[in-house]
Amino acid sequence: MELTGSQIFIKSLEEEGVDVIFGYPGGAVIDIYDEFHKSNFRHILVRHEQGAAHAADGYARSSGKVGVCIVTSGPGATNTVTGIATAYMDSIPIVVFTGQVPTSFIGTDAFQEADITGITRPCTKHNFLVRRVEDLAVTIKEAFHIARSGRPGPVLVDLPKDVMQSVTEYKPVTRISSTVSTYRPAIRVSQILDPISKAKRPLIFSGGGVILGGASDELREFAQNVNIPVTSTLMGLGAFPGTDPLWLGMPGMHGTYYANMAISHCDLMIAIGVRFDDRVTGTIDTFAPHAKIIHIDIDPATIDKNIKADVSIVSDCKSALQLINESLRNSQFTIPEGQYDDWFKQISTWKAEEPLSYHQDDKIIKPQFVIEKLYELTKGDAIITTEVGQNQMWAAQFYKFDHPNTFLSSGGLGTMGYGFPAAIGAQVAFPDKLVVDIAGDGSIQMNIQEMATAVQYNLPVKIVLLNNGYLGMVRQWQELFYKKRYSQTDIILQPDFVRLAEAYGAVGLKATKPEEVEPILRQGLFTPKTVIMDFHVSREEGVYPMVKPGSSLSEMELLTREMIN
Repeated sequence: MELTGSQIFIKSLEEEGVDVIFGYPGGAVIDIYDEFHKSNFRHILVRHEQGAAHAADGYARSSGKVGVCIVTSGPGATNTVTGIATAYMDSIPIVVFTGQVPTSFIGTDAFQEADITGITRPCTKHNFLVRRVEDLAVTIKEAFHIARSGRPGPVLVDLPKDVMQSVTEYKPVTRISSTVSTYRPAIRVSQILDPISKAKRPLIFSGGGVILGGASDELREFAQNVNIPVTSTLMGLGAFPGTDPLWLGMPGMHGTYYANMAISHCDLMIAIGVRFDDRVTGTIDTFAPHAKIIHIDIDPATIDKNIKADVSIVSDCKSALQLINESLRNSQFTIPEGQYDDWFKQISTWKAEEPLSYHQDDKIIKPQFVIEKLYELTKGDAIITTEVGQNQMWAAQFYKFDHPNTFLSSGGLGTMGYGFPAAIGAQVAFPDKLVVDIAGDGSIQMNIQEMATAVQYNLPVKIVLLNNGYLGMVRQWQELFYKKRYSQTDIILQPDFVRLAEAYGAVGLKATKPEEVEPILRQGLFTPKTVIMDFHVSREEGVYPMVKPGSSLSEMELLTREMIN
């Protein structure tokens, strides 16, 4: 049957099983939006194109599906770049459709023209400019395949207006000639089991690749079978239960003392689905200096890129761990009794010496206390998104994540303004699930306009706002390294968030005293509407431990004993 490009677009999304799309209309995509009006397709109208990209990202991270958004040409397209780069750095599968001027106008500086394929080439896994309507269906099929296969990532498809108006014969695409390589594990399990049998101080270091690869169950089985402690990057939180006795917490710049010390003293590190980011490693030369390193990752480009591995395995995490676990089940492999006793005693000592803690205060709300109470009231049964900065680190430290796809945060790019639209995406994916954005008063204002989106679609997202009147993480660096010269980080002039919430038709609540924290959380969490809970917290609270730039993980800035009750 003959269809227009816009009709083929709708058909192609249906073929991919897309059930929701986040977007913002404009002239270059008006024909597509006319088809939306005629269909039963679910479209979420955001209030800014960056919000569309972040919402698609949050939808993808929470559901494991490909997130989809659509925007118009020119500024509509360029407004998605931050969201695309965020997804690219964290390997999140989204497909971004952008409108474009008619093909005959491309390159003429036409109204609302931007070379979005050129602009996004460095921050997409692949991108396409569709010049013929005959190529549209197969291009969309390829875009989804590329986004979800191998190491996932964002794909952009640029759609000229005349292509969407043109007519051609439509046939569903069943096969594509993909250029994406699929890596099958070539594992000699003895490469892993032999070092484990000889190690005295082993450590599993997991990352976001475990969650993206759907390998959380396999990781848990492996760690528990070999009885090896586990630490995880920010992006990997939830892949291994935060309440398990083997859990050491997050390592790195603001990681736990005991996770960083374990990395610094282990003699075997099994790294699974990690890329050894600089915020995790500290100085490269002093990272895991005594360890034999086994690195498993789907992307061969990550192997030996930052940290030299002794054993390299190019594989998706799930396939690799399944083979290892199968071997463990079918073999006589055992760890000699007592082999790790000294190691676990040392870890217990580190935990007792420097637990995660903070200075208690009965007059001022401590942000860590808010997170602890949030965890207590939700019992860990929530999808948590964060903005970026101190709020993000306190969430990672003081909220325990037992399940994958429940911690959504911008890790690689560190995008302020990510958390709230990502929470909207997660709430769309799971309408009956509690979704909470842990935010700072700086970050939340970057995409606060999406309050209208949440209210319009009856999305009961909760915002837990840790309001200190500063750009907190930058202020902390200014305190530590710039002699408290707080240059342009004081943002005490800000809106009344309670009245702002009410202006959008949401619910606003405020707490200024520690005894108000739990009642406000209870009221906000159990109110079936979009809610901002504004907690006025200690203004100059810092995130600790902290590894200063240029230091090794074992050289941490810690809270002094005098500060802790």
